[in-house]
Amino acid sequence: MKRVLLTWIGYNDLRSLAATLSETQRKEILREVGGGVPQPGDEGPIKALVGEVAFDEIRLLNNYSNQRGRQFARWVGPAAQAVDVRLRNPSDYKAIYKIVDAELDRLSRRKDWGEIELCIHLSPGTPAMAAIWVLLGKSKYPATFYQTYQGHAWITEIPFNLTVDYLPELYRRSDAHLEKQSASPSELAGFQHIIGDSPIMKKAVDLAHRAAMRNLSTLLLGESGSGKELFARAIHDSSARRDQPFVAMNCAAISRELLESELFGYEKGAFTGAHSARHGAFELANGGTLFLDEVGECDLALQTKLLRVLQPPHDGGLCERVFRRVGGTRDLASNVRVIAATNRDLMAAIGEGRFREDLYYRLAVVTIKVPALRDRRSDIPALAAALLERANVQFRADEPGYQDKPLSDAARTFIKTYPWPGNVRQLYNALLQAAGMCSGKVISREDIAAAVADVDFSARRPAEAWEQPLGDGFSLQDAMDELQRHLLRSAMEQAHGVKAEAARLLGIDHYQTLDAKLKRLRVSGNWK
Repeated sequence: MKRVLLTWIGYNDLRSLAATLSETQRKEILREVGGGVPQPGDEGPIKALVGEVAFDEIRLLNNYSNQRGRQFARWVGPAAQAVDVRLRNPSDYKAIYKIVDAELDRLSRRKDWGEIELCIHLSPGTPAMAAIWVLLGKSKYPATFYQTYQGHAWITEIPFNLTVDYLPELYRRSDAHLEKQSASPSELAGFQHIIGDSPIMKKAVDLAHRAAMRNLSTLLLGESGSGKELFARAIHDSSARRDQPFVAMNCAAISRELLESELFGYEKGAFTGAHSARHGAFELANGGTLFLDEVGECDLALQTKLLRVLQPPHDGGLCERVFRRVGGTRDLASNVRVIAATNRDLMAAIGEGRFREDLYYRLAVVTIKVPALRDRRSDIPALAAALLERANVQFRADEPGYQDKPLSDAARTFIKTYPWPGNVRQLYNALLQAAGMCSGKVISREDIAAAVADVDFSARRPAEAWEQPLGDGFSLQDAMDELQRHLLRSAMEQAHGVKAEAARLLGIDHYQTLDAKLKRLRVSGNWK
């Protein structure tokens, strides 16, 4: 192995150098670093170490003048090389970290990195410098640490490993904290507009909350209308990027020819009609979040370009993006967290050659399944109430004197048992239509039924009309009531509204009993 030493040049090292020079040079160095000439035999930390341990290469971070760094490197020996840096404050952790990380990163990219034993000398420099060496040498760049004292050198053991001992425990504590969250998703910062306390919804929100904390690219999967954009906004609003732009781009709503320029922008003259340069979504979202809705609709050519943009540069963070505008000749950079969404089966699309597998894994660092409404029926009553209130607010704003329309019990049962193939979007549209078209003071079951695609709900098989998964808010009484409504309505229709005949069809002894059931279950209709 090739032994490579990294360390800072400290003021004690330069004072030791000064002791070997002429009086004029000695005074010049001492004026620069301060202090007096060291005692005879005190060679300074670096010289003491290289006198006892042989290194194939010595890289000396130098915050003094370039001339002083080269002079000191010559004194240390032929293996030494000064690396000139600029550091205003030798106790500035952030600046020190940036300098040291950059130097170690350059070293790690060398072709011979696999043959290098990285060695770090902790003694020269300030405590802040030593702390940064330990931080990086025990995590990203595993190293052997040396110290010196009074002319003696030794390997120092630091009894912990950040990536093995500390970070996993930190994440476990964070995860445990999130798992213990008893608050409703709507009470979490950023998730106020997501309604639902069902286990499947809490699980999705919990995963989204974690993804927001860790600034990871996220792929949202779910049926149309299930609330994927609402999740994307919640992730943005609960992240550290909440005060920066949130840019939403619907990849299915823009023609393939224009989508590239919408994403990356274009230069003046890039094509006919490009009279001036224009920023694209990646520029507009700099510092914030870019939401790519229906990303499965992108063609393969654009997928290739997205893949390149989503690959962070070697020296950048997870969200660093490098791209070019359409018609451009220079690279642009922005810091954008990408959240994508689709209602398509991307794995099937990959198998059919319509979606790039490498792009899928680049997007799906975290994958969140936004549940369909029929899979969280216990959330429907609260969700319907909130959506109906929104509809009533809109009607009050447009129509002075408008009276809010509440839901009847039968309408609530219909809403809870209907499968809602269009999910939350369909539920809201149905409530909006029912509230607007209702002729009475209360929204009836028939008003809601008329507002959905499957208008002839009563014609469905009885089991389909009320069947739902057990648990998640299942109510046997509600299910039985809905079945009775279905049978009562069918009997009244067949009997053309004659209650005695309907009672006979149902096996009920007296039509008064039937009449009581019709009233209790609020079954009505235009029986002809």
